[in-house]
Amino acid sequence: MNFKVDVEMTPEELRKVLGLPDVESFQKEMMSKIQERMDAGVDGYDPLTLFQPYMASGLGSMDAIQKMLLNMMTSYTNSSKSADKNK
Repeated sequence: MNFKVDVEMTPEELRKVLGLPDVESFQKEMMSKIQERMDAGVDGYDPLTLFQPYMASGLGSMDAIQKMLLNMMTSYTNSSKSADKNK
């Protein structure tokens, strides 16, 4: 038996349902700091150097998410194959 439920909600509503914090003010503050740093170093501005501290943890966590999803798909595939054999 399969059930499919479609839910329409805004990102803000989803954050509230999941109990996640509202980080909008934090994001605005970080973007203003980045803008200040970009404006201060317009001549010698290197975007890769500027964003590297912010991207290092983001790319690592993205790699972890990809590995987790791969493990989930692999385990699901293996379990469905073994269930088919048992029928």
